[in-house]
Amino acid sequence: MLDTTTQSIPNEIKSIYPFKSNYYQLESGEKMHYIDEGQGDIILLIHGNPTWSFYYRNVIKELSQKFRVIAPDHIGCGLSGKPQNYEYTLSKHIKNLTSLKENLGIQKYSLIVHDWGGAIGIGMATDHPEELEKLVILNTAAYTSKDIPFRINFCKMPILGEKIIRHFNAFAWPATFMAVSKKMSKEVKKGYLYPYSNYKNRIATAKFVQDIPLDENHQSYKRLKDIEDKLNRLSAEKLILWGEKDFCFNMNFLKRWKDIYPETRVVTYPEAGHYILEDAREEVLKEITNFFS
Repeated sequence: MLDTTTQSIPNEIKSIYPFKSNYYQLESGEKMHYIDEGQGDIILLIHGNPTWSFYYRNVIKELSQKFRVIAPDHIGCGLSGKPQNYEYTLSKHIKNLTSLKENLGIQKYSLIVHDWGGAIGIGMATDHPEELEKLVILNTAAYTSKDIPFRINFCKMPILGEKIIRHFNAFAWPATFMAVSKKMSKEVKKGYLYPYSNYKNRIATAKFVQDIPLDENHQSYKRLKDIEDKLNRLSAEKLILWGEKDFCFNMNFLKRWKDIYPETRVVTYPEAGHYILEDAREEVLKEITNFFS
């Protein structure tokens, strides 16, 4: 079931995120929000935690002039439904994204992935590698790792971590200054925080952190390891763009990508943090546009 509507969001946010909202109803009944702009070859933009499709607003504006650009919000994120009793796992997010892709009739596509969007988007792609045409990797991972910053590991603490995130917005809010090296404008900051305005709305920002698999006993470890083992199936042309000041996906993660895809073009930005599309917007957009042209 596909349903199109217009989401009522504050004008100050809509002025920089001026897109029509679309909704896809999953089998579970939850509504998945997505942006669908432009015509032509399809590019899927997959966000991570604690962002949403708003993170790609400038990419959407640029690429939709020549391509069909689709940017979904994972369940619990952005303008999608935020169920309180839900399986917020890597496998579930991949399944939801795959369902959206199939219901839109997409058979060939390219990907831009960031943060948890790497594991989710690339996870879908490794299931059917022949469908992927091009891949842009932005400060993310799609393989197992035990490298995790203390501040994020602290948020993984059972019970306490979730309470801190959900009561005090102690993930999305700190990211507005910890994930960037350049200060955000008030409008941009409000845009990032808009979907996570209360305890219930912060369910996914907490669950995403809990779903980071650091050992074999974790619920999502096996799925992530399976993705890692299939990365060599992706023969699509790739581009890696990396902010060097990322405190989370640091340069060790970039080194791992270079080892996996040694022939891939890599461009790094010494002054950019985790939100590379904020800190190095013009430079990154230029590289992305050239890559797809």
